[in-house]
Amino acid sequence: MRLGVLDVGSNTVHLLVVDAHPGARPLPQSSHKAVLRLMRYLEPDGAISPEGVEAIVGSIRDAVAAARDDGIDELLPFATSAIREARNGEKVLARVASETGVELQVLSGADESRLTFLAVRRWFGWSAGRILLFDIGGGSLELALGQDEDPDVALSVPLGAGRSTVEFLQHDPPRPEEIDRLRAHARSVLADVAGGFSSGARPDHVVGSSKTIRSLARLAGSTEDGPGASDRSVLRLKGLDDWTPRLARIPADARPALPGITEDRTFQIVAGAVVLSEAMRAFGVKSLEVSPWALREGVILRRLDRLS
Repeated sequence: MRLGVLDVGSNTVHLLVVDAHPGARPLPQSSHKAVLRLMRYLEPDGAISPEGVEAIVGSIRDAVAAARDDGIDELLPFATSAIREARNGEKVLARVASETGVELQVLSGADESRLTFLAVRRWFGWSAGRILLFDIGGGSLELALGQDEDPDVALSVPLGAGRSTVEFLQHDPPRPEEIDRLRAHARSVLADVAGGFSSGARPDHVVGSSKTIRSLARLAGSTEDGPGASDRSVLRLKGLDDWTPRLARIPADARPALPGITEDRTFQIVAGAVVLSEAMRAFGVKSLEVSPWALREGVILRRLDRLS
């Protein structure tokens, strides 16, 4: 069957179309993306501005048309932190439904973490053992730990790359004192949650997913030979810390000239690097492996599991 997974996130509205059936990996057929950066549309009271609502509705309408052209059998639409936390989130959902016919499922932070962990577990397989997961979205950072498909611990904290940029990095390029404030804030938030992951054995694999982490790995990481893969991507803390101050000195419009930095992530990549660096420190992690699968694949896999 052909599935379309529609991800209405804090940074993009992204439609991924795959051919899939239970027991097999989903095969991507097409991808349609609109860059919104919804955090810039937040008003002082936490509501999404009228301009932002128009952008959401228009992007979803375009995605529905693309899904129809691609001949999908079923659409799996969901929204994450930007709409979940917006003061007018319910009104936005109602307007999307009335004008596009799409009933968005709003995922909780724990839902995001668990579904992403499911995708990572399937990608790495049972032999990977105990996995610690970091996933940086636009609005939140997801953390999970476990050795089964459902993690033992799954949390979401408000340290997304887009949110952190809007709240702390007001200048382009950001000033050193802004970077310092974000780093101190991230360190404080992560210190409060890291203790919940300290019981039990250490992870066998530390994994990072999401476009932000994949971009940073292309910029500052390396590839290594590994079981079942000839180009296992690895990001080391030292490489990340070497690149972060260099990234911070480059204006956003010049960053896409660097390896791995795309235009849809250029404004928030510095904040993502700072948050990831502090997350790795909080959990005592020196390096992580990069998963090509994340939340969207988790949504697809969960749907296929229910079919079977």
